[in-house]
This record gives sequence, structure tokens and C-alpha cells, in this order.
Amino acid sequence: MVGVLRGGSLGGVVKRGGPIGVGERALGPDLARGFMLLFIALANSHYFVDGTRVFGGFPMDGSWVDRVVGMVLSTFVDGRAFPMFGVLFGYGVAQIVRRQREAGKEWWPIRKLLWRRSLVLIVLGFVHAMLLYVGDILAAYGVLLFLGVWALRWKDRWLLIAAALVFVLTALPSDDSLATASDATDPSMLPPDFLGQFGDRIVVQPFIALLGWIGFITPFLVGLWAGRRRILERPTEHLTLLRTTAVAGLTVAVLGALPVSLVVGGVIDQPSDDVLTRLGPLHDASGVLGGFGYAALIVLVALMLRDRQGRITLAIAAVGQRSLTCNLSQSVVWAVVFTPYLLDLSRTLSTKTTALLAVATWLATVRMADRMRRANYRGPFEILIRRVTYQPKRTAATRSRSSGSLA
Repeated sequence: MVGVLRGGSLGGVVKRGGPIGVGERALGPDLARGFMLLFIALANSHYFVDGTRVFGGFPMDGSWVDRVVGMVLSTFVDGRAFPMFGVLFGYGVAQIVRRQREAGKEWWPIRKLLWRRSLVLIVLGFVHAMLLYVGDILAAYGVLLFLGVWALRWKDRWLLIAAALVFVLTALPSDDSLATASDATDPSMLPPDFLGQFGDRIVVQPFIALLGWIGFITPFLVGLWAGRRRILERPTEHLTLLRTTAVAGLTVAVLGALPVSLVVGGVIDQPSDDVLTRLGPLHDASGVLGGFGYAALIVLVALMLRDRQGRITLAIAAVGQRSLTCNLSQSVVWAVVFTPYLLDLSRTLSTKTTALLAVATWLATVRMADRMRRANYRGPFEILIRRVTYQPKRTAATRSRSSGSLA
């Protein structure tokens, strides 16, 4: 879904201030977005699996293999994929701002451009939630962007201070963390009939859109800061920072996830509710640092592959360039496979088989994106959002006809 954030044309170099041309793109951010779609597939899909007892979105009555898979996902994926998305989201916004400023644009037109982009995300997110997946976060990121434009002119220290403050606040004890939730799937997630799903989802979707963005403020602001310095595009200039972030971020993420993931894996018993109010936020807060770590690690890998980009690397990067289209394609799979009035496999598939489905779905999007790359086709939803965002100017002939009609 984050392909919506970074430019790209149908090929060649575009004019200054427009979307980023394919030939201008850095491998690191695109590769990070491509791998991020695998993490998001793994993080989303297990919530559809039905079980008599659920913890953190994982059925607790599966086999020992299911418990091991759940423990791995809880440690390395859940609460770690979306923060990485948030960093890349803010980074992409910083790129757009830089290109617009280099083209001589003032701040007010830049804000309007980003507001148009945010409104497209909100509308797409609403439709996505109503038709395919109620857990959509496109709309939440649209709201975040709509409000976040006011941070574009903040000094670097204020970006980081605000990010740190929100990070601390969201790490405070709370019983709202999905990492420790015991809620089973409901009709808004698995609607029994087509028409009935709209009534259930219209209640849930605005709640996610209007409040879900709060948890992504810290990654977004850090992404803005990193984008100003072009850290992911110029990794050779920031090797110490990237290496430190990768090692420290992922270490903290793993350690912070263990109390919850050991429960998911059945290694330890589920603690009391009072303890869970601390473990859930700990899992989520450490996941934010893990998102930073993943982004840094993948950019470092991209740097190693810079001079020997094979077909696999280019294909995964192509997913990153078309991540909105690929993300929505994933939701089509979840809807067809799990929805009760379609295949209805939520009671048939387990944690392990759903993880395999997630990997297979991601591989299918890699193949799809690579075919689009070789065909020099950007992707339908990427094209849509760029047209709305940048609003290509009318030709002189069109302006002349418009003037004549008004005369």
C-alpha cells in the first residue's frame, strides 16, 4: 500500500516536481516496501482463523506446529510490519515535499497536493473496507497525512521530540493492544452475507480510520526526518546510523515481543489482565523500533545488491513500486478464501496453513508486479493516485476550448 507514497511514472524521467521516474528510484526503499508486503500478509491473514480460544489474533487450540508458527509471527512480524510502513510513508511524503520545493512550489500548493493524496487514500480505504477487508488502514493513513501536513515545516528537533513523546504515551499500560486481545472474529470481519456486511462494517471502519492513525504518528514523523536527510536513498553516507538502527531496533523488537509470543506459543501460561495491560504496549512499542530496524536492514541489503541486481531483486522491488495495487490484491484473496458466503475456510485453515497462504499470496503479487515491470506498466491504483494528486495540466487546446465556451 505504500507504493502510493513515492512517485514513479510509466517510464522515463518526469518533469521536475512531478512523480519520481522509474529510472530515478533508489533500490533500498522499494525493496523495503516489497518485503513489507510479505510481513503485512503474514500479519493480517491469521486474524481470519477461527478458534475456540484466541490470544493476540492466534487460535490457541491448534497443533504444536501452529503454536510455533504463531510464536514466530508474534515475535518477528506482528506489530513490526506496520511501523515499517509508517516510516516509509513519512519518508515518501518528505520526498514529495522536496521535489515540489525544488520545483519552486510554495507551501500552500504543496499542502493542497498532499491533501488531495490523503483524500484519495481515505476514499480508497473506505471502499476497501466495505468490500474486502474491514481492517483496512489506508483510510487511517489518509487521515494521518491530512493532519500531518502541518508538521512539514517543523524543525528536525521538533519532529523527533514529538515522535518520542507519542512513543512514550503509546507505551503506557493499556488494555487496547491487539497483541494481547482475546476477541474472536466477528461479522464485520467474516460477514455471513453480502448485504449484511455493509451494516456491520460501516460502524467499525470510521473508528479505525479516525483513531487508527494515532499509533503511527511516531514512525511517520521519524520517516519525515529521515526523508529530509535522504537516509534510505544514500545509505553509504549513513552507514553507522543504519547499522546501529538495524541491530538495536531488531534486538529490542525481539526481546520486547517475547513475553507475548511465549504465551502465543504455549510455552508459558497467559498472565493476568493486569500484567497483560503492560505486556501488550511493550510488544507494540518494541515493534515500532523493530519497524525502524527492518527498514534499515533491508536498505543495507539493497546496498550490498546495488551492483548485482538479479531478477528476484528487481521483482521484489517492483512490488514496492506497486505496493498499493499489491496490497489490495492480497485483500481480494482474504475475502475470497475466508468470507462465509464465499469459500468459508476460516474454520478449515490453521495458523500454519494460513501462513503458507500468506506467503503464496505474496509470491503471486511478486510475479504480477514483475510482469507489470517488464511491460513498463505502473499499476492501476498507482496511476489513479498520481493523476488525482498531481492533476496534469490541460493542454493549450483544451484551455482554448474552455475559454471559448465561457465567453
